Amino acid sequence: MLYLIYKVYQKGGSAAILLSLLSLSPERKVKCYNGYFVNGYVFHTEEYGHGRKTYNNDIFIKRSISSEFEVDYYGRLEEIIELQYHNEQNIVFLFKCYWYDTTDKGIRVDPHYGLVEINSKVRHRNVNDVFVFAKQC
Repeated sequence: MLYLIYKVYQKGGSAAILLSLLSLSPERKVKCYNGYFVNGYVFHTEEYGHGRKTYNNDIFIKRSISSEFEVDYYGRLEEIIELQYHNEQNIVFLFKCYWYDTTDKGIRVDPHYGLVEINSKVRHRNVNDVFVFAKQC
């Protein structure tokens, strides 16, 4: 991170203001929410939805590592976090997720209908980051 800050300020006036603000890292205060509307869907945290008849806390992300190998991630939304980067226009929403194992132990796909069944008792063990940008969901 220090390298990025150094490079931005080394360029001086030629660096974009937005990039300069992002290089300073987010402000120390964050906001947490129970729900968030993005990409036409309303997502709620698991805590908010506990005891309610309907709510959406399931997360699906299709990741393409290369043209021939895709990895799908399925998870459960635990927290919705808003980070602000030193002005009102630079706001980022993150979802903190509990990721399920998508290997043969944790997932089954119906060959006829393509429906995906997740074993919710098997957590993904090789996830280095539990956060995802809300816009990716």
